[in-house]
Amino acid sequence: MTLDRESIEAVDPRHMLGDVLAQPLQLGDALWRAQSADIGRRDRPGGLVVCGMGGSAIGGDLAAAALGDRATRPITTMRGYALEAWTPPDSLVLCASYSGDTEEALACFEAAGAAGAGRVAITTGGKLAEAAREESVPVIGVPAGMQPRAAVLYMIVATLECAAVCGAAPGLHAEIDMATALLEQLVEEWGPDAPEDSEAKALARLLQGTIPVVHGAGPTSAPARRWKTQLNENADAAAFWSELPEATHNEICGWERGRAIAPLSAVFLADPDQHPRVHRRIELTAAEVERAGAPVARVEARGESRLERVLSLVLLGDLVSVYLAVLDGVDPTPVEPIERIKAALAKP
Repeated sequence: MTLDRESIEAVDPRHMLGDVLAQPLQLGDALWRAQSADIGRRDRPGGLVVCGMGGSAIGGDLAAAALGDRATRPITTMRGYALEAWTPPDSLVLCASYSGDTEEALACFEAAGAAGAGRVAITTGGKLAEAAREESVPVIGVPAGMQPRAAVLYMIVATLECAAVCGAAPGLHAEIDMATALLEQLVEEWGPDAPEDSEAKALARLLQGTIPVVHGAGPTSAPARRWKTQLNENADAAAFWSELPEATHNEICGWERGRAIAPLSAVFLADPDQHPRVHRRIELTAAEVERAGAPVARVEARGESRLERVLSLVLLGDLVSVYLAVLDGVDPTPVEPIERIKAALAKP
């Protein structure tokens, strides 16, 4: 089938693709919302901790990747019900939950308060917003009406802004502004009106019928994780992510037999900031995967700044996941297994 607007709309009635294509517009809005929250500039030697799950948590990882070695203090992401025992009280804790009702994020909000750490919430509302306002904690508002994973740029920008105000990293306002133009260009290049052999559409066709393993390294590790989760949620596809150079010390040994058992494929995300030896390892690992008979895709991040390159990979992976869903006749919006688990957990 062709991946044109008409074909996509027939499978995507709730317009997940539209939210992906709106990423260039989300950047400026996200920065305005973060600045309007009046977080308050205060030096926090303990750094920044981002607490959340799923699409809310990945923003912390992607922001840290965009900052790279420009971060001057720890920026970590916690996925779970508690902060690490070593989290110092002079940290800033950003509790991220799109719905405002994610139980892990709510537990971390309470834990951060008990530890005496500074707190910020980012949410559309729910229990998190209610608790934050009761305790005079700043709230960064996010537009409602999207799937949480589609609000990833709001999470990235909020993390960057929190990192700047607590002294964990420099502000990236200029880079955020410049990234908007690049994303607009890439939407034209990869969007539904692009040729059928455009990169995003071609990658979706390559991955169709396979179990992708998305490889990242350094600045592309967080984007690799994002690709994996988007393929899971949007395309209802089994997918995994891996990290170089670690994968060349163990995982590579499983490809030959693994490919004989399952239709594995591999994607390698490259960036100019990766160590030169990592670039060599990508080529050698890809060759071994091809030797095992698996399809291989090599993807280059686009853009001048590190933030631009991270965001380019996010946009590309999101589009690939939606296109793959359409090729397989899968509505990319519902996440019924997640909802079933949440409903079961809500029962006494």
